[in-house]
Amino acid sequence: MKKRIIYIAISVAVCLLIGFLSGFATQSSVNEWYTTLNKPSFTPPNELFAPVWTVLYVLMGVAAGVVWSKGYHHIWVKTALYHFVFQLLFNALWSIVFFGLKNPLLGLLVILVLLTLIMLTIKWFKVVSKAAAILMIPYLLWVCFAAVLNYKVWELNP
Repeated sequence: MKKRIIYIAISVAVCLLIGFLSGFATQSSVNEWYTTLNKPSFTPPNELFAPVWTVLYVLMGVAAGVVWSKGYHHIWVKTALYHFVFQLLFNALWSIVFFGLKNPLLGLLVILVLLTLIMLTIKWFKVVSKAAAILMIPYLLWVCFAAVLNYKVWELNP
């Protein structure tokens, strides 16, 4: 149990760090460029994004920590965690591409890859821990919503 708590704490810290760094790197674009874009009516207020992402990063970290605690020596655990790391990198890449490069079209392509990686991560997490897979579902749903939002921003800002 102690090992599981340590793995969860490390995983949550890594997820929050990645989220903080990608948010920090793109904050000026969020406050300036993003506010000038035409956005669909269902766009949430900017104040909602930080708390939602914080909760999602915590859930993701808990899920990864649960999987990791099952024993990194096991091939299924390694496979699940490799997928998790790749999706986490694409999560950060999306922020950099969409906000940093101010490129909604390329952001849309990145987020579609991200969605695929999240689904594969959930698939492999389920092999190791059903609870871990379930913890990733809110993240999948939010990124689906973000993909639709990304598409509409691209469509409304030719």
